[in-house]
Amino acid sequence: MQRDTFDQVLISEVQLAARELGLDRRAVETVFIGGGTPTLLSAQALVGVLDTIKSEFGLVPGAEVTTEANPDSVDQAKLDQLVAGGFTRISYGVQSAAPNVLKILDRTHTAGAAAAAIAMARSAGFEQISADLIIATPGESDGDLLASVELVTGAGVDHVSAYTLIVEPNTPLARQVAAGAVPRPDDETAAHRYELVDKLLAERGFTWYEVSNWAQPGGECQHNMHYWRNDDWLGIGPGAHSHQSGVRWWNVKHPRSYAEKLSIGESPVEQREVLTVGQVQMETVMLGLRTAAGLELAAAGDINPEVITKLVSDGLLDEVALAAGRLVVTARGRLLADAIIRDLVG
Repeated sequence: MQRDTFDQVLISEVQLAARELGLDRRAVETVFIGGGTPTLLSAQALVGVLDTIKSEFGLVPGAEVTTEANPDSVDQAKLDQLVAGGFTRISYGVQSAAPNVLKILDRTHTAGAAAAAIAMARSAGFEQISADLIIATPGESDGDLLASVELVTGAGVDHVSAYTLIVEPNTPLARQVAAGAVPRPDDETAAHRYELVDKLLAERGFTWYEVSNWAQPGGECQHNMHYWRNDDWLGIGPGAHSHQSGVRWWNVKHPRSYAEKLSIGESPVEQREVLTVGQVQMETVMLGLRTAAGLELAAAGDINPEVITKLVSDGLLDEVALAAGRLVVTARGRLLADAIIRDLVG
């Protein structure tokens, strides 16, 4: 599948999905184009995909429309065209301000280029600008993290996501770690850096609202909020997942197989599953506990009260929130969210 025709393949899936959903299709509240670097496509191609979503489904007034981008994958002209075409939000993969960290992450941009890209997006008229940071990369210092936070907040972003580095199998970094050329990230360092980024962002006016996300007032990503509330969503593209009314389905992963199926009018869906009551409960708890709002105790299903009492006594669930009928993790609980979820629904 060629890059210069990929947008047409995506458009064909949007059209096919609209036909299959028929009367069940609804106006779209948020659009998020990501999963890689979509801005390697032209602005015209991305706007064309958005136009098809508008024509096939419609957008609600004030819909949030996001594209991910690398700082060196856009220029002022492209950003201007994206805003003119209906994009309202951009999320940059800044990752770090430290050259040594960017080198380990195999990123080609510089801190200066990231700041310039953020300024260009503001000039273009994006309503919201987000930056992703990677923390606890081997070789990163506390000073490096401070410089990264100062870079993105000083450049004027509305939203910051901070993710702990995960060494994915079969990547150059994984091979470097296996060979001993780069130290393996450790949990203690990751926890320290998470607490540090939380402190630094709070000092700069950002509020934590989801395990890995902080925002200025009103800067929360609405698309992700829908996901954490376990709402319905429609995924388009190779390997994309969708969910509607308790049914989940996902596309074939390989881009060539994906394109070949659509070229003959065949659905690219690989498999579907109807969620069980247990799966729905587990996902409701798992997603809800990631957020600052947490979830209503009544929505969590049948949970052993003794487990909840122990999590409160261990300082992992907020006692005041519980008294108000909600399950909310504490600051310490964020670091152990996966274990908390296992205890609650295991």
